[in-house]
Amino acid sequence: MNTPYLRMLHINKRFPGVKALDDVSIEVEKGEVMGLLGENGAGKSTLMKILSGVLHMDSGTIEVAGKNVEINTPQAARDAGISIIHQELNVIGNLSIAENIFLGVEKRKGLFIDSEEMEKQSALLLKRIGLDLHPNTLVQDLSIAQQQMVEVAKALSFNAKLIVMDEPTSSLSDTEVEILLGIITSLSKQGVSIIFISHRLNEVFAVAQSVCVMRDGKMIEKLYGDAITEKEIVTRMVGREIGFLIVKEEAKIGDVVLEISNLSTKMFLKDISFSVRKGEILGFGGLVGSGRTEVMRAIFGIDEKSSGTIRIDNEVVDIRSPKQAVQYGIGFVPEDRKTTGLILGMSVKENMTISYLQRLCKGLFVDDKRERDEVDTFIDRFSIKTPHQNQIIKNLSGGNQQKVVIAKWLMTKPRILIMDEPTRGIDVGAKKEVHRLISELAQQGLAIILISSDMPEVLGMSDRIIVMNEGRISGELSKEEACQERIMSLAIANRKEAACEK
Repeated sequence: MNTPYLRMLHINKRFPGVKALDDVSIEVEKGEVMGLLGENGAGKSTLMKILSGVLHMDSGTIEVAGKNVEINTPQAARDAGISIIHQELNVIGNLSIAENIFLGVEKRKGLFIDSEEMEKQSALLLKRIGLDLHPNTLVQDLSIAQQQMVEVAKALSFNAKLIVMDEPTSSLSDTEVEILLGIITSLSKQGVSIIFISHRLNEVFAVAQSVCVMRDGKMIEKLYGDAITEKEIVTRMVGREIGFLIVKEEAKIGDVVLEISNLSTKMFLKDISFSVRKGEILGFGGLVGSGRTEVMRAIFGIDEKSSGTIRIDNEVVDIRSPKQAVQYGIGFVPEDRKTTGLILGMSVKENMTISYLQRLCKGLFVDDKRERDEVDTFIDRFSIKTPHQNQIIKNLSGGNQQKVVIAKWLMTKPRILIMDEPTRGIDVGAKKEVHRLISELAQQGLAIILISSDMPEVLGMSDRIIVMNEGRISGELSKEEACQERIMSLAIANRKEAACEK
């Protein structure tokens, strides 16, 4: 048998009070695309940080091409032919493609940067991944998918033989995802090994020859061929069988709570009109960039509207700031919890109560006991896994961070809750818990607006679905009318009607 390109053997890593990795071993063959899966907190990120030189392991060995290597720094990882592409893009918009690819390792002629050589080599790298762009193009002028591919080109510029891709498709449209998956397949044929981390199992199925499943800091099993099925993977991820279908409990739908009429913004949105009722889950579908988030930002007072009216309980309200939106009973779970939903250096308690502090005050001071009691209530209610209230939130898994974001807004006692991509980047177990929570909130009478790029999610959870296209509403579908084909047709076509394929 051929020697695997990468072997990580008996890797152990402990943090204070937590054994993050417990005797973990993996092998990756030359040219193999290996899916690395597990619930948030399973140990995937810790293992990859050790491989990329960001963290030091407590014990274990790493072999590359049959030789023991010490990877104590990111530079040592690059020297070993290993590169990692993170979920958050690491590009500089006002630099060109070539300048981004060679940032920090610029080609030189004597004392001067050799721009011509950088452009020449960048052109070869872009050709290798099938990206038809000039190396002098500014990165800020590229789509998110193209920026992701620049990251791939940068990895190849280090002569990477193994590339780790951590949730590389989380911000891409379906078409862009197909392009990136095609590049992964092409690189595999060129002999580049790929470790592909994704919560989107259909993407893993499309490109991976094998799948490693981690749980609770341990390597559970490596699956091949016919064993790579959703049921087998999910059962190993969560340690039990789990229902795959999104189960939405029925809720009594009442009167209109929020009504939007002819909402427009100067730059993008045009004549947006819709309503949502008490106990209703109103889904918003459409491609990335269609304007779904922009509508919610305008309603919540983040972005200025140029025209239109907002009515709550049939009364016109003027919302010019998020503070006013909260006063009118609106909560907003944002798309990106790490940058706009949480303050990562603060504790669970501080993040949860930050929008509620005024109501927790006795005079000029916060009532500490009441604050602790309220936080404990939500920790228990949402089954948030944290050792204590004062745990720094960045140390929690993605699913538990998301529960804290939701709890933060529920503390404000909203009547209308906007949820923008509420299950993005969380594992299947946490996703199921969030779906259950959304159903419970609707049953309690909240009016919920659900934005999701996950088609099964928006179909399974919504009572009605509004589809957006280029800043306008292109159609509205009842639960009975909605299907994947009809939503996609409305999302990409400039017409009011789309036929569902029979």
